[in-house]
Amino acid sequence: MERETPQAAPPPTFLRGEEASSSSSSSARARFERLIRRVQAEVCAALEAVEEGSGGVGGGVFREDAWTRPGGGGGISRVLQGGRVFEKAAVNVSVVYGVMPPEAYRAARPDAAAGTEKAGPVPFFAAGVSSVIHPNNPFAPTLHFNYRYFETEAPQGFVVRFQVQKEACDKFDPSFYPKFKKWCDDYFHIKHRGERRGVGGIFFDDLSDRDQETVLDFVTAFLCLRHLPSLAAECAESVIPAYIPIIERRKDTPFTEKHRAWQQLRRGRYVEFNLVYDRGTTFGLKTGGRIESILVSLPLTARWEYDHKPEEGTEEWKLLDMCINPKEWI
Repeated sequence: MERETPQAAPPPTFLRGEEASSSSSSSARARFERLIRRVQAEVCAALEAVEEGSGGVGGGVFREDAWTRPGGGGGISRVLQGGRVFEKAAVNVSVVYGVMPPEAYRAARPDAAAGTEKAGPVPFFAAGVSSVIHPNNPFAPTLHFNYRYFETEAPQGFVVRFQVQKEACDKFDPSFYPKFKKWCDDYFHIKHRGERRGVGGIFFDDLSDRDQETVLDFVTAFLCLRHLPSLAAECAESVIPAYIPIIERRKDTPFTEKHRAWQQLRRGRYVEFNLVYDRGTTFGLKTGGRIESILVSLPLTARWEYDHKPEEGTEEWKLLDMCINPKEWI
């Protein structure tokens, strides 16, 4: 299997042909690539600012690796490790296309692929920005967001994983939030544990019943503080104002080794889900993706203890109960 090729610097675009010929291309693929690259730059800058403000040295800046793949496209991986505030943070973008084997198609779209046998390779296009942020302090929450545009033969939709304001969903359809909240609880279910990976968010996939412009605007709304009419408009990303204030409040909260051990155990659950169930991980592995980028979301450290059960009534017990019995937050 051919591997990716490192690049000295990211190209202006990973697209080819007419879509790559102009920085103002109006195609959905070009617009989405511009959006995710802007989001990557702004999230990285905000996290580095937190590190700088906390006296972080050495590990408090992002390392960047750009790469292309023989089949088409490439990506930019940015990773911060060993910071004062963040043990590990990764913000990746990828724009890849070509053909994928039938098993990768089934992994990416299990519902649509059910009962459908693809006789040969399937043309695809996938672009997205994904991030996971693992703070050092157990009282500072881990954040994971993933925005992806995925086509197979014809435009199919987006996947969004992010804890967002209900009001953003309601601007498009009042049925979205309850539907996508339940979808999140069901998707991020660690079946062999009977637990959810986290405490909430939304997930949606394969909105083929909506036109492409509506779906693009919907995703834009979650990357922005307000609903914008197009991806070309100025965008104030919601990730930073939603997450950074929490980090600032909690990054210096005193903690014990017991707190740290519980954080490590929950990270272990994160690892289990990503390696066993996550569609993005499976898709990347089955299409010969860049391994370092596929697995970059895994924490530097995690923990497994035999038959660990938190004491009833403790904060750890309450959190585990939320993961077993999803809570309606709104």
